[in-house]
Amino acid sequence: MPATIAAIAARLGPVARRFDIDVLDSCDSTNAVLLARAEAGAPSGTVVIANQQTAGRGRRGRSWFASPGDSLTFSLLWRFAPGTAPAGLSLAVGLAVAQALAEVPGGTQSAGAGNTALKWPNDILKDGRKLGGILVELLPGAPHAAVIGIGVNLRLAAAMPDDLRAASAALDLPDANPDALYASLLTRLLERLEQFTAGGFAPMRDEWTARHAFQDAAVVLSADFGAPRQGICRGVDADGALLLESDGRVERILSGEVSLRPA
Repeated sequence: MPATIAAIAARLGPVARRFDIDVLDSCDSTNAVLLARAEAGAPSGTVVIANQQTAGRGRRGRSWFASPGDSLTFSLLWRFAPGTAPAGLSLAVGLAVAQALAEVPGGTQSAGAGNTALKWPNDILKDGRKLGGILVELLPGAPHAAVIGIGVNLRLAAAMPDDLRAASAALDLPDANPDALYASLLTRLLERLEQFTAGGFAPMRDEWTARHAFQDAAVVLSADFGAPRQGICRGVDADGALLLESDGRVERILSGEVSLRPA
């Protein structure tokens, strides 16, 4: 069932006025569409939803694989006060997404279908497999303006390659209403972005840690360049940097080009 602006706005209630929502039948990438609109002066709270996304993007140049109707795919533009540091923003967004999905009737926690967890820096996991992802892109020349792209699997596409399917998860709710899901996600995002505006990521650190998939676990960190490193994941600091303990010392991991896997 395709999402509609009127139905989403009705479910948002009073906070609908905080958003300017556009639903597209199809586009290449909601982030790409919204980045162009942001550069043209689109206001904070602009939302682009795609019922079909043909060239979705993830971190490190990866594609977001989805067939029409199989995913929630949208982007949100948020303009912070000049000087606001974006450190930890993707983690704050991940917390909002995980909370929203857990609250959906029949959702990941209420139906016993598996708990959601967060993987640094931008993945939502269900039973250890990827349920959703986040891509935060800052507006060129305006680092206080962020386009926040979010993708969540409603179901796994029949044409999904086997290796990708093995690492992926979906909500798998036969009666899931996309309008209700979008409204829940936007409501939680609004709350967390306002909190982030007021105090950054630090006030959310404990909540994020409570949902951290690899807290105090042995992990392997690998990057595009350089040898993999092993250590104990000690969570994140107040700025959202990953804390890796190795050989008796704790290192802050800042690079967005690092992937995290259980050791």
